[in-house]
Amino acid sequence: MTTPLKQVQPVMAYAAKHLDEDVSLGALADRAGLSAFHLHRVFARVAGETPKQFTLRLRLDRAATLLVTGQDSVLNIALACGFQSHEAFTRAFRKRFGLSPSAYRARGLAGDAREHAAVVSSAGACLGLFHTRGDGRPKENGMAYSISKKEIAPQKVLAVRRRVKQAEIAAMLGEVLGRVFLHAQQSGIALAGPPFARYLEWGPGLLTIEAGFPVATHAGAGADGEIRAETLPGGLVATTVHPGAYDKLTEGHAAVQQWIEAEGLRSAGGPWESYVTDPGEYPDPKDWKTEIFWPLA
Repeated sequence: MTTPLKQVQPVMAYAAKHLDEDVSLGALADRAGLSAFHLHRVFARVAGETPKQFTLRLRLDRAATLLVTGQDSVLNIALACGFQSHEAFTRAFRKRFGLSPSAYRARGLAGDAREHAAVVSSAGACLGLFHTRGDGRPKENGMAYSISKKEIAPQKVLAVRRRVKQAEIAAMLGEVLGRVFLHAQQSGIALAGPPFARYLEWGPGLLTIEAGFPVATHAGAGADGEIRAETLPGGLVATTVHPGAYDKLTEGHAAVQQWIEAEGLRSAGGPWESYVTDPGEYPDPKDWKTEIFWPLA
């Protein structure tokens, strides 16, 4: 039986690559071989937004990237991103980013615009799909992990910290990552890497999780409710790559914990996950890759 996730992911991947074409609900439903009603329902359930909201957001994010990385006119960018007029594009752009397209371009971006564009392209389409499930307890490791120790540099991030139940993690990450993603764009701060989630307290009850994006700078971050300027620690870490679905990530963490003990090392602080694979582009969970980091004393 095809799951809603597997029905929706190819649609998301197609829409993200054809934003200058017809990506209306009817067109996407025809391509997926589903009724418009069914696609709308399952898409909203899986992605956390309707197909129309999804395609509009991607078109605007793509346009914002083109404004700070290229020299095309605002009108040409609007047309290339699927908008029918300069006026409609400007209204929608101002509503999302709080600036006109021309003002957004004039302000520029603090950080590496090309890296920012790559993150927007790889992560933007699937912000609602980065999630973790499971009961939060270490499980028997049924997978072989290659674990190593290495030195990493500190990384500036923008993040939101929450205390949540295990069952609330998926919804929390979907909301938080979207907020941080947009806040960085609105503030002119370049994104510098894939989204992450850090477990500051991890147990069978409530978990304290910090989730967000690496950024090039904290300058200009401003105050926006829960969004905080934080830093992922540098230094020695134990790290591995978890292949496959997010609901098995606890196996990867358990394997790293076991390796740390076997090596006579000590952990030092909350571990984190970096979601390096775009689930929208790779519909099969077996192709997903998540980097796991455990700081070492």
